[in-house]
Amino acid sequence: MAEAKRYYRKRQHLLAMVFKMKLWPSRTGLLHGVKSLEKTPAGFRVTTHCGLVFSARDSGSSRAARWLRAKQYTAPCPGCQVPPWKLKKYGSTVFSKRRGAVLPGAADPALPVDGGRRQK
Repeated sequence: MAEAKRYYRKRQHLLAMVFKMKLWPSRTGLLHGVKSLEKTPAGFRVTTHCGLVFSARDSGSSRAARWLRAKQYTAPCPGCQVPPWKLKKYGSTVFSKRRGAVLPGAADPALPVDGGRRQK
């Protein structure tokens, strides 16, 4: 049976895409699993399952956003242990200009951060 395709709009906010997919493409080409996201005044802080912690700006045209849309990665991170079902689901995701779901924006207060738990 063929995997169902998921359609999302292009040029989404990076924070919304990372929150939805829980994946981050590193500059070296590894695909990391995202453990938690935390909003900061300058953007957001990402914590991966392998222990990396870094900051990023929320931009739809950034390197990470383009690589997520184009599915550019060399291999999943061995430390994060991204499961095969998640890679298969990510591979069947389609980003379309005219069709697909619009993810909640970064300024949306309904967007939960920090691993799906609302901040108090």
